[in-house]
Amino acid sequence: MRNKEPRNRSHEDKNKIIGGTLYLVATPIGNLSDISERALKTLNEVDFVAAEDTRNTGKLLAYFDISKPMVSYFEHNKRERGEVILKRLLDGESCALVTDAGTPAISDPGEDLVVLCAENNIPVTSVPGPSAVVNALALSALPTGRFCFEGFLSTNKNERFSRLEEIKNDKRTTIFYEAPHKLTKTLDDIYEVFGERRISLCRELTKLNEEILRTTLSSAIEYYKENAPRGEYVLVVEGATTVDSTSEFWSKMTVLEHVDFYISQEMKKMDAIKAVAKDRGVSKSEIYKLVNND
Repeated sequence: MRNKEPRNRSHEDKNKIIGGTLYLVATPIGNLSDISERALKTLNEVDFVAAEDTRNTGKLLAYFDISKPMVSYFEHNKRERGEVILKRLLDGESCALVTDAGTPAISDPGEDLVVLCAENNIPVTSVPGPSAVVNALALSALPTGRFCFEGFLSTNKNERFSRLEEIKNDKRTTIFYEAPHKLTKTLDDIYEVFGERRISLCRELTKLNEEILRTTLSSAIEYYKENAPRGEYVLVVEGATTVDSTSEFWSKMTVLEHVDFYISQEMKKMDAIKAVAKDRGVSKSEIYKLVNND
């Protein structure tokens, strides 16, 4: 009788670390228990690790009792270090690329390293895992079938508003990243261009203090006037709700119906009046009189 091949043989062969290959290794976005068995195996067996911040990655490796040479690779040294990493790959070494948290090469300088490897016929493979984008989208209670990821908006005011204008009529759910000290300004700018929308603000994902705030843009602006933003944020914003390219969603509503629509979205009455005034291009006082004289 022929001996059967061990059931896990193909599994082991598939996960074998191969020299001259770049491995994109996803790491936890907060909860260390989210790291995968394959990620740990890869980090253990590659020749070296390229990290956005070697101090942060050093702590991660130490936690899992992994000792591995590291090379820093981040936004301001990516051109020089990319060439260094490429040479080592061409010489037959294997490298694991990691970012501070989540999946490398997504809104991350690792994107450039993947392009460099592709141009030089270096094999690149992904060791998938945590992603703040997908996690936040799944938790948002907003449509998930079609979405777009914008990452961080430009800090340049003109570029920032130009980009928001370009995407304001997109009906897909839109996802942004934002730092706590820029959050209130970003919410103001999105509201100014998009008008009222539903939004899910996700912070400290997978951590002890994880918080998901499902509200509207105007209510979020008011909330953060009294509550200081803490932690890194993922903003999941409802897509445009226009019926077609020439008709606004409220075009067949009376003013009262328009106000009631926003109130049904858990908006305070005065915020709803303000949103209606913005939609219709009239003063807030005009809408206020119509609502209160009815």
